[in-house]
Amino acid sequence: MAGDRRIRPGRGWVRPPREDPGDRDLTVGPPQESAAGLPGVAHALGAGLAQMGAARTARTLLRLNQPDGFDCPGCAWPEPPPQRRGHAEFCENGAKAVADEATLRRVDAAFFAAHPVDTLAARSGYWLGQQGRLTAPMVRRPGAGHYTPIGWDEAFALVAAELRAVDSPDEAVFYTSGRTSNEAAFLYQLFVRAYGTNNLPDCSNMCHESSGVALGEAIGVGKGSVTLDDIHAAALLVVIGQNPGTNHPRMLSALAEARRRGAKVITVNPLPEAGLRGFRDPQKVSGLLGRDTPLTDLYLQVRVAGDLALFQAIGSLLLEWGALDREFVDRHTSGFAAYAAARARVDWPAVLAATGLTRAEIEEAARLCAASPATITCWAMGLTQRADSVAAIQEVVNVQLLRGMIGRPGAGLCPVRGHSNVQGDRTMGIVHEPPAWVPELAARYGFTAPRARGYDTVDAIRAMRDGRVRVFVGLGGNFAAATPDTAVTEAGLRGCRLTVQISTKLNRAHAVTGRTALILPCLGRTERDVQAGGAQFVTVEDSMSCVHASRGRLAPASPDLLSEVAIIARLAAATLPGSAVPWATLAADYAAVRDVIAAVVPGFADFNARVADPAGFTLPHPGRDARAFPTATGRARFTVTPLATVQVPPGRLLLQTVRSHDQYNTTIYGLDDRYRGVRGGRRVVLVHPEDLAALGVADGAAVDLVSEWRDGTERRAPAFRAVAYPTARGCAAAYFPEANVLVPLDSVAAGSQTPTSKSIIIRLEPATYPPPGDPPAPDLPAG
Repeated sequence: MAGDRRIRPGRGWVRPPREDPGDRDLTVGPPQESAAGLPGVAHALGAGLAQMGAARTARTLLRLNQPDGFDCPGCAWPEPPPQRRGHAEFCENGAKAVADEATLRRVDAAFFAAHPVDTLAARSGYWLGQQGRLTAPMVRRPGAGHYTPIGWDEAFALVAAELRAVDSPDEAVFYTSGRTSNEAAFLYQLFVRAYGTNNLPDCSNMCHESSGVALGEAIGVGKGSVTLDDIHAAALLVVIGQNPGTNHPRMLSALAEARRRGAKVITVNPLPEAGLRGFRDPQKVSGLLGRDTPLTDLYLQVRVAGDLALFQAIGSLLLEWGALDREFVDRHTSGFAAYAAARARVDWPAVLAATGLTRAEIEEAARLCAASPATITCWAMGLTQRADSVAAIQEVVNVQLLRGMIGRPGAGLCPVRGHSNVQGDRTMGIVHEPPAWVPELAARYGFTAPRARGYDTVDAIRAMRDGRVRVFVGLGGNFAAATPDTAVTEAGLRGCRLTVQISTKLNRAHAVTGRTALILPCLGRTERDVQAGGAQFVTVEDSMSCVHASRGRLAPASPDLLSEVAIIARLAAATLPGSAVPWATLAADYAAVRDVIAAVVPGFADFNARVADPAGFTLPHPGRDARAFPTATGRARFTVTPLATVQVPPGRLLLQTVRSHDQYNTTIYGLDDRYRGVRGGRRVVLVHPEDLAALGVADGAAVDLVSEWRDGTERRAPAFRAVAYPTARGCAAAYFPEANVLVPLDSVAAGSQTPTSKSIIIRLEPATYPPPGDPPAPDLPAG
């Protein structure tokens, strides 16, 4: 293929991009009982060899997550201190993320000449990502069928002209992905606010926004309160709604270390995930030889959206047994009396119906909580993407407050974030409601900061749908694929006058364009960044508030690439010619950006000096550090929420969207989900065998998924294979982004407006071939 010819001589043998077989090769076997081990090592190395070749794979992976190297572009799980890091401080999916970015495959002008935009739009996300790195800026002119080359200066002038032509700055939207560095994120929000809007939707809006809102209200800080050392020191870890074996595999090592020290683990999840059952540590000989370390003592297979009822019941039992830290409650909390009154009785029939658990299981979990001197609760998107997410997370907090489990070693709250630096983006001001320090920043540069709440992701889509947005700029990410209600989102993007994608790789968002579309290719995390001031590094914040440096080491994929910082600075200078912000100076030396951050963002004093430490530094957290809670009352807050459950009509299922093992967010590395036994395809829906039988659907049958929304509208995802799977009864699971079409735009979490991708009511119908008005559906095997 063309992608093979673009690999320069001397770079080593790598495989050309694979053709996408659709789901013709889909097979399903039994799910696995443990994660990692020798197969994990083999798949990690295989990904590198396929995309980078042997020498580049070794050179690159040995720099991954090292003090003198670069931070993994995958998840935000923290690294151990430098003195405790191994030479292979990465996981299988981290290796895949690096191979995906450091690939030798290239997408150049010849590729775009050979592939019309309409053809790209018909390709899968997997195929698009396989093609390689973007190499030069490209433009799709109005009415054109292809992208064609454009110079950087012309590209910036084009964007600036469109941004200056709007009737109001609020007619532009500036989206951000979690992989963006602190320096780039800070300059981006500075540019956007100097331009005059707070329209800064972020990928956080679709994942951990509910965590930030819930924690901000309950403890005054929208971040977790633990460190990696706390994980190791915990006596009890409660892992809720997450799959670390796929989404952040290095967490398994931390859980194994805690278990080695005597900790117990409760897992709360509708799906029996392999990584939370057994772990074969690839850093140890025993793991490579196939010896499992059991990770879960109590597996609570809760129904989708049953966590709120579960933690209400646990809290009630702790109160009944007198298992509370009265001194902590009296000194550091408010709202306890109302909470205790609300939890004085348990409606056990309602709790058991909502959770699908037995009373004995819930009481066992409560006993483990009551006996633990140091408990950490960890959660991810299984808890954050539902209508009741904020309340459910606050019920988890309530249980921790009862036991005094904030501000002591080995205890606390641990929302496990996704992309590397998704938390740092928020710290740097990528948020639609401006942080308190923004007016000081604006005064520094002589502009008036906008005060009105900007668009989050859902509001941005609504505004595009309604014709209120003319310009969309995406700093990384894959907006078209990551968002809910796919048809509405894509129509909104196509209605814009200009769409701009600042990207390293081709994805769905490049094929869903406005009247004019730009692709601005940027350096990746793995690549050397040399500016006028010399070689640069960037910084990131991990899931536990540690900030550290990241230094790319590879030669850039193309001499035409610019860094994210340089792109933002040049775009800002073109758009705001009278700005007092010294854009060129800031882009020439990122230390100057960090000096500005140090001057205005709390916790970053002496930023440049502190980040010189190979271990980085940890941002302050009042609750963790001093049991101080910057809420309105000056105390941590108990909250009270009535028990309300999702009512699923007869013959329907409650769907949650999940990742496969061969993907990270919308980036698809391959077509296998080997831990769940699914290989060679992605259009599957996992349903309990007894539910399939009750619905009259055969295991292996081809079905359409139809979501039902309260306004009477329906959405259809065609041509899925029904797979009998040991999920919780009444529930189903399917991969995103394929199932995002089923999530109504207005189905959002109360308080955070996060799309409810973990609680969608669906029915199964016989598949239509081809679906009316859609391209032909992929072939599915018969059984």
